[in-house]
Amino acid sequence: MSIDFQTLDLKDALDLAISIEEEAKERYDDFVRQVGSARYPGDAEDMFRLMAGYEAKHCAELNARRHALFGDAPRRVRKELLDDVEAPDRGKPRPFMSGRQAMEVALASEEKARDFFTGALGAVTDPKVKDLFAVLRDEEEEHIRLVRSRLERLPPGPDVEEDEADDPGSDPGN
Repeated sequence: MSIDFQTLDLKDALDLAISIEEEAKERYDDFVRQVGSARYPGDAEDMFRLMAGYEAKHCAELNARRHALFGDAPRRVRKELLDDVEAPDRGKPRPFMSGRQAMEVALASEEKARDFFTGALGAVTDPKVKDLFAVLRDEEEEHIRLVRSRLERLPPGPDVEEDEADDPGSDPGN
């Protein structure tokens, strides 16, 4: 979708932001199903479930704001018109990926969203839309800090995936 930021009004900007959050939440939910059940706190499933929760929370907050301002006015911007603004790359998850790898996928996704809103700020002309996008950019920055903090708290040492650990031909020292 090509977005003409100069023509966005506040309702369309909210619809765009809601659509971005919906797409990201759905992608994280898909990842939860793809990587398998939680094996330990902080594993890939745990990380993707956490991120889906954050996206759902943002979506609910944006929907409430939109409804308060515009009632039930129909949406002109829907998630079907977007592709991968914030959503993590579809090809990244796999069964038994490590928690570190999941956090790296989430970090890249949040950085992508921050960069989107940062870029949009340069093109937006409506002051209300500019304010909304600045808040959204700042929220993405907060998510980046959260994911980086979780990465820093991981124990030192190799981040071995389950399938590598089970492979007798693999050399854990490499």
